[in-house]
Amino acid sequence: MRIIPLLIISVLFATASAQSFPALVGVTADDNQVNLPLPTPKDWTVIGIAASQQAAMTYEGWYEPAYQRFIAQYGLMAGAYECDVYFVLLFEEANKTAFEPTLKYFRENADPEVAGHLLFSQQEADPLLKKLKITDKETPHFFIIDAKGNIVHRSNGAFTEDKLEALEDVMLEE
Repeated sequence: MRIIPLLIISVLFATASAQSFPALVGVTADDNQVNLPLPTPKDWTVIGIAASQQAAMTYEGWYEPAYQRFIAQYGLMAGAYECDVYFVLLFEEANKTAFEPTLKYFRENADPEVAGHLLFSQQEADPLLKKLKITDKETPHFFIIDAKGNIVHRSNGAFTEDKLEALEDVMLEE
């Protein structure tokens, strides 16, 4: 008899404590506007955010392994889960002049299979970063978002195989 009330309380607490991913608008390298979280997502959305040039440079180590695992779906667990993937570059006031040249560069040079996953945003960064509880703009941050738009996992920093596997493990557990 005591198990049922405890179960209800734990479900209510888990639901109440889930953080929603805030609205983020940008344009992809293949010229499509994207609003995150997606209105009709797959089971999961993997979102990486770089809020500075230093973070963007660290981010580059993630592109190939994340592409292989989540987009091309190479590997042991290929096809075991469905996810959308976006690598977001935020252009704050100090670097907004770099927005158009950077977007143009990626439109001309990005692999067509990757272009739709590179998202460029001029949205005001500070409110977004505050809602995401990001205080270190110098490292990239990664989020797993469920189909309801809730953040179920977060990570940050340079690429490691362990971090990539931790992201994947979240999507395999559900």
